[in-house]
Amino acid sequence: MYDPSGPSLWEVMAVDPSIPIDQATLRLMIRDQRRSSRTLLYPWIRILSRVTVTLIVAGKRVCPVRFSAHAAMDRMCLWFLRRFVSPDAVSLLIRHFIVETNLLNFCVRNAGVPGVPEVSLRPTTLADLGHGAVIEHDLNVYRVLFALGSAGAPGQRARTDLDFGMLAVPDIDPEPRTRRLLHLDIQTALCVMNIPFAFCLTPAQYRRAVHSLRLDTSLLSMLAAVTGDSAFLGWRAGFPPVRVDSNVDVPRAVYEHAVLCECAHARLGQSARAGRPARTGYRSDMVSAER
Repeated sequence: MYDPSGPSLWEVMAVDPSIPIDQATLRLMIRDQRRSSRTLLYPWIRILSRVTVTLIVAGKRVCPVRFSAHAAMDRMCLWFLRRFVSPDAVSLLIRHFIVETNLLNFCVRNAGVPGVPEVSLRPTTLADLGHGAVIEHDLNVYRVLFALGSAGAPGQRARTDLDFGMLAVPDIDPEPRTRRLLHLDIQTALCVMNIPFAFCLTPAQYRRAVHSLRLDTSLLSMLAAVTGDSAFLGWRAGFPPVRVDSNVDVPRAVYEHAVLCECAHARLGQSARAGRPARTGYRSDMVSAER
């Protein structure tokens, strides 16, 4: 029964109860998805980026000289973000750094393992994404999971006195008044930026960065263990991160990684507002919170 006057996919996405992302961020993501560059440019730039990165990675693996250019990578990416990427997409990118830091710090504070330092990477401006922030962002996941995993934290019992004090997201400045030549969406921008990432990192550094995306499974498992909330387990990829592979669609994986982090962050926010750890499925918790 086809009804051409029914709600659009964007209208449904904005109110879908299975998407536990706060409304302001979800509206920003939908607006970014609806940009013309996402429809007209992304399919072609995605292919070009994949081919280019594959050639770069293959060439650097056979090259006997190992080199990296982290400062040059930062400068190129910041220039690109300022001149060719929409403020909405820049906001989402900066926000992701903050959200993942919040998730890691939630695990550090609530896992019951003393002596593990918290993550301090919380950029709020475009300039803050320089100075090795991208590499630091990836390394923070490794450091926290290594420290907590070495102490046996994932096997500990869920706590009832959880600390949610690290979940605030500060105001973000995407430099909306900067004159831009294009206003690319975040997925198209990630395809372009993956090229200097692959070129300016050593093969080992690039492989480590790509594998960090597989650690979502580990992070979500940690969140489930600490909170006792099985909803986090439902968002896992389902395959333990014991396979190392650089031949993946990195921009797509990064975007999906960011969405997962937003879902997990919003889920913790719901638990904080309810004043207790969530224990049941998302829908029933949402109804309880509304009551």
